[in-house]
Amino acid sequence: MSGEDPADFGVLLNIAFNAFKSALEADLAAAGFDDVGPSFGYVFRLLADGTCSLSELARHLQMTPPGALKLVDDMVAKGYVQRTADASDKRVKQLGLTPRGQAALTRARAFHVRCEQNLVKQLGARPVADTRRVLEALAAADTGTGIARPRPA
Repeated sequence: MSGEDPADFGVLLNIAFNAFKSALEADLAAAGFDDVGPSFGYVFRLLADGTCSLSELARHLQMTPPGALKLVDDMVAKGYVQRTADASDKRVKQLGLTPRGQAALTRARAFHVRCEQNLVKQLGARPVADTRRVLEALAAADTGTGIARPRPA
């Protein structure tokens, strides 16, 4: 950096995340998903393997139920999520991905793979694998700061 102090680690993480997020949003928009909101990805991942209720979604996202409802209403209006009656309690609505939501998730996952493959081509497999281990260690150290994780299988 020609005599400058290196950027703080957290700053680099933030810049890298924002660059990744911008590229992902551009890729999704090019595929017709130009209305994906900033929190949609967390919901996509939570609903990838099945349905859940609004209260379950709110708990997983560490949001209030009204906040989760606002997010879900937006996703329903845009055709990414659907509500269906719960089989055991008709008062409860189960949330699930629509075909459009599944397609957006599939596109996003393909982008993630391409991004990592491009880094391997650019930097080599070992540095990318090492970076992945560093990111996994940072994620494992999360103490409930609001990072939504997919439900355990």
